[in-house]
Amino acid sequence: MTTPTSTPQPPPRTRSRRALPWAVLGLWIAVLALVLPFAGKLSDVQRDRAVDYLPASADSTQVAKIQDRLPGGESTELVLVYHRDEGLTAADRATADRQLDEIARTHDLSAAPEGVPSRDGTTLMYPVTTNGPGQDEEARAKFVGEVRATASGGDGLSVEVGGPSALDVDAEEVYGSLGGPLLYTTVAVVAILLIVIYRSPFLLLVPLLSAGTAELLARSGAYGLNQVFDTPISGQSAGIMTILVFGAGTDYALLLVARYREELRRHRLPYDAMRAALRGCGPAVLASSGTVAAGLLCLLAADLNSSRGMGPLGTLGVLSALVAMLTLLPALLVLFGRRVFWPLIPAFGSRPKDRTSVFAKMGGSAGRRPYTVLIGGAVLLGALALGVFNLPGNLKQEDTFTNRPESIAAMETLGGAFPESGTQPLAVITPTDRADDTLAAARKVPGVERVDRGRAGDGWTEISVLASAKPESAAETRTIEGLRTALPGSYVGGPSAEQLDLKETHARDRKVVVPLVLASVLIVLIALLRSLVAPLLLVAAVVAVWGASLGIGGLVFGPLFGFDGADPGLGLLSFVFLVALGVDYGIFLMHRMREECLDGVEPAAAALSALRSTGAVIASAGLVLAATFGVLINLPMVQLVQLGFVIAVGVLLDTFLVRTYLVTSASVALGRRVWWPGPLAKPSPGARSEAAAPPRPREEERVPAP
Repeated sequence: MTTPTSTPQPPPRTRSRRALPWAVLGLWIAVLALVLPFAGKLSDVQRDRAVDYLPASADSTQVAKIQDRLPGGESTELVLVYHRDEGLTAADRATADRQLDEIARTHDLSAAPEGVPSRDGTTLMYPVTTNGPGQDEEARAKFVGEVRATASGGDGLSVEVGGPSALDVDAEEVYGSLGGPLLYTTVAVVAILLIVIYRSPFLLLVPLLSAGTAELLARSGAYGLNQVFDTPISGQSAGIMTILVFGAGTDYALLLVARYREELRRHRLPYDAMRAALRGCGPAVLASSGTVAAGLLCLLAADLNSSRGMGPLGTLGVLSALVAMLTLLPALLVLFGRRVFWPLIPAFGSRPKDRTSVFAKMGGSAGRRPYTVLIGGAVLLGALALGVFNLPGNLKQEDTFTNRPESIAAMETLGGAFPESGTQPLAVITPTDRADDTLAAARKVPGVERVDRGRAGDGWTEISVLASAKPESAAETRTIEGLRTALPGSYVGGPSAEQLDLKETHARDRKVVVPLVLASVLIVLIALLRSLVAPLLLVAAVVAVWGASLGIGGLVFGPLFGFDGADPGLGLLSFVFLVALGVDYGIFLMHRMREECLDGVEPAAAALSALRSTGAVIASAGLVLAATFGVLINLPMVQLVQLGFVIAVGVLLDTFLVRTYLVTSASVALGRRVWWPGPLAKPSPGARSEAAAPPRPREEERVPAP
């Protein structure tokens, strides 16, 4: 009688190796099923009204909030501009009166507004105000569209619809169109770069799939933040979150895949290679995301609503990318096995082809003459930073678009027809029991041309004040400041007051947020590198990059881009992103250098070795991050173009100049002092032996397609 033989069962450890990646993938599928409905709702809570960008404590913000509570809610203010270069005719005026009567009848206005003629007779200005749409953005956009459809010219007569509400509608239309095109363009740019970097038709899909999953997770999380904490979601903050998910996520993927490729040559099983890769680069990736998150969360201390909302959204984007790249990406790579690298598959026991590394040459030049390289690079960055003094003045409302929407065209026409007159009323909100005194006091303020009482309710009264000076001019600014001084207990708002508050708040936020960012990033670096000198070196490097990037912006914004102004928030936002993101590459380099030093290598040699081993992958990561932020340059908003340009230039400077030459040369020059105050501990015997057992080395070969 024969005894039946049982099928050999794999050992428990082998079964766990097979089961864990499948379990991670299953968990992500379950998570996506839960969050997908909420990710699609993010656009429903996105708001791009002026109050969503204004300073939280400013006069203009209080005016906007109180106006929402007055009878009829938020007012919609338009200006219809009728213009003929040769001078308006009687027929033109009759056309304007007929169209304004139709608008008043169709939209229940109390009466058609009276036209204000220009002195040269070429222009008629009709102010239109209604409370019909209230706070409903769709209703307001529909109202503006219907007015534009009714007010039409022809045969030499131009009709343009402008004013604060028309400008808001045009801006909301631009921000509302960012989501799809911005996402598709970012994905396309990342895909092209991954094809060039990996030279594999399969490998590029895995990081892209992981980044797309992270983006869905971030969008659902952002919706949750809005619902639970009332976090403001704007088109700008949502767009930046998408950029961060794909930019930072791809950076983490590049670092992990490069290390995984190394470990596949040392380990027979992909599971073991991935474990070794995560142990090797995991701390650097965690510290990198920690610095970005810490820097972005400092924006919560900003008084500007748009900046404060960008902090948690950007942090959510980075952390979503981190989770996906440390869980989903490794699981997919292990499940696909070595063949995902086709046609260049890293075989077990192979070694990469011997090539003279560009970064080895760069490191060699920095190692031979470290002081010369360091001084020369510092002088170059300092010279570039001088371009900051060439930055154009503050961005005005009419300069915020790269194209020329109708609201801007109307504003320019009014500026030419009424060169020395106010065309944009200021809004004053005062307690109702003091309304008469406020009216009398406002009329006495220098620069005030007309004062009219408006709505009243909820204990407040609205007063419209027309300044005699041109909007956003120095004279009008003095009038606004005079009104705020003469009217204690009242609030002064309106478009020009909003621009003034934005400028002052940006200056305040820089003083508060910049030190917080520097302190938080330093703390993370000190904890990771266990040194004081190395963190200070990295922070000094990225601050120098920030100054040089802004300087380059100052050299090209006016002459090359034709911008008439710079966004007052450019300095703060570019600082936060460049310091937080720029330190990433220093972390990758310094962490690898520390590993080499722990293996007994002298610091100078360790710096050059770390540059050789990480240079290519960090350069690839820098190109990807610069390209993702460079996508913003194609958008129609000047502030986004400027932000994208400065960050992209800064990332490239950091990648190819500062980290490659300056940080390396400084590390060589400082030697062991770069790790002060504590000496580096020597590794225990055989500490890395389990990862270093490759069999007979052989060249990596091309293999047939799977």
